Amino acid sequence: MTVIVRFAPSPTGYIHIGNARPALYNWLFALKNKGQFILRYDDTDVERSRSEYAEAIARDIDWLGIKPSRVEYQSKRFAVYDAAVEKLKAAGLLYACYETAEELELRRKLRLTRRLPPVYGRDALKLTDEQKAAFEAEGRKPHWRFLLPNFKTTPFETERTEVHWDDLVRGPQTVDLASMSDPVLVREDGTYLYTLPSVVDDIDMGITHIIRGDDHVTNTGAQIAIFRALSDVVPVFGHHNLLTTTSGEGLSKRSGALSVGSLREAGVEPMAVASLAVLTGTSDNVEPIATMEELAARYEPSHASKSNAKFDPADLTGLNRALIHHLEFADVEPRLAALDISGDKAEAFWATVRGNIDHVQDAAQWWEVVNRTEPFSDAVANEDKDFIAQAFDLLPESPWGSDVWKVWTEAVKAATGRKGKTLFMPLRLALTGVASGPELADLLPLIGRENTLARRA
Repeated sequence: MTVIVRFAPSPTGYIHIGNARPALYNWLFALKNKGQFILRYDDTDVERSRSEYAEAIARDIDWLGIKPSRVEYQSKRFAVYDAAVEKLKAAGLLYACYETAEELELRRKLRLTRRLPPVYGRDALKLTDEQKAAFEAEGRKPHWRFLLPNFKTTPFETERTEVHWDDLVRGPQTVDLASMSDPVLVREDGTYLYTLPSVVDDIDMGITHIIRGDDHVTNTGAQIAIFRALSDVVPVFGHHNLLTTTSGEGLSKRSGALSVGSLREAGVEPMAVASLAVLTGTSDNVEPIATMEELAARYEPSHASKSNAKFDPADLTGLNRALIHHLEFADVEPRLAALDISGDKAEAFWATVRGNIDHVQDAAQWWEVVNRTEPFSDAVANEDKDFIAQAFDLLPESPWGSDVWKVWTEAVKAATGRKGKTLFMPLRLALTGVASGPELADLLPLIGRENTLARRA
C-alpha cells in the first residue's frame, strides 16, 4: 500500500506555525514511508477564500521544504460533493432540518435544565410532508444532518454505539456516537461544512493516513461513520497535540502570531522552524536538525505528548544559530550576494563570522566592519587612545599572512608591557567597535592593512 497523506488548509489567511505543524507531520510521515503528500485547499468558503492566501501557503510550505505530489482545490469539486449528498439522501442518511439557530439554542438549554446531554433530538425526522411544505412556504431553507448509526430500531431511542480506532499518536481511542448530535453537513444556503468535502476527497484521493490536531478527536467518530456510509475503506487517524503561545493561548491566523511568512522575513532558517515545530511537545530532545530527511528519520508520531506544546520563538534563536554555524559558503552564497557580500574574500569572511551571528543577514554588519575606512572613535576609552596609537605604529608591513595578529600583538605586548584583557580588548574595540565577535586572528587579514590604519583615531 502506498502511503498517501494530505494537508488541507483554508486559504482565508496566512498560515502560522501551528497550521504548518500538521503539514510538517504529514510531510515527514510521507518521507519516512516513501509516500505521497497532497496539498488540498479547503476553499469551499468562496467569500473568505483568496488566491493570494493560497499562493502564500504554497510559498510558505515550499520554504519549509515541503514538496507536494499534487495540488487540489475543493472549489473545483462541487459536483463530486453533490453526488455524495444524493447518495446519502437516497440511503436515508441525510435528512432536512428546519430549526433556526435560536430554536436550536432554546432546545439545548431545555435539555440542560433537565440534566440531559445537549444533543439534537432528531425532531426533524418527525416532520410530515405538510409541515415541511409549511416551513418552505415561510421561506425557511433546510440544513441537512447526517443520521448517525447509534440506534437499533428507532432513531429516537439511541444506545451506546462505540467507534474504535488505533490512533497513530494517542493509541486506542473510543467515541460513543450516542453522545453526540447528528452533524450538519449542508447549510441552509446549500454550502458545505468542512466534514463532507473532507471525507469525500479523502475517499476519492485514496488518503491512507489522516494526521491532524487533537482538536479533531471528538469529530473522528462521526467522520468514520460517514466514511463507512460512502466507502468500504477508512483511513488511519493520528491526532497530535496543538501548539500554543508561551502563555498558553491558541494561535490565530487573524492575529498573525508566529506566521510562517514573518519568521521567514525575520531571517529564521526553515529547518530551525521545522525542528522546533516538530520536536517541541514530544519526548524527543529539541535540537537543530539539518535536513528534512534527518528529521523524518527522527519523527515518530507516538512521541507526541498528550498536552499542548508551547512554542517559544526565543528558542528559535539558539536553533538558528546552531544551524548557521554549520552552513557552508555554497549554502548561503546567493543570500550573501543579495547582501552585497561577494568577491575574493567572501568565502573566508563567511567562515570567520558564521560562528558569531544569529541570522545569515547579520553577516552584513560584519561585512561593514571589515570594509570600514573610518575609526571607531567612540569605542575606545580615553585612557587607551595613546596605547592604540602606539599599537598602530607597530602594525606589520604588507603582505600579511595568517599569523599577522599573533605577530602584531606580540610586538605590542613587548613594547607596552600590556597583556591579557588590557592588551586585547582595546585593540578589538579599535578594530571592530564592539567588545565581542569573531576571532581577530581570522578577522584582521580580511580587514587588511590599509583599512586597519584608517581606523586610527
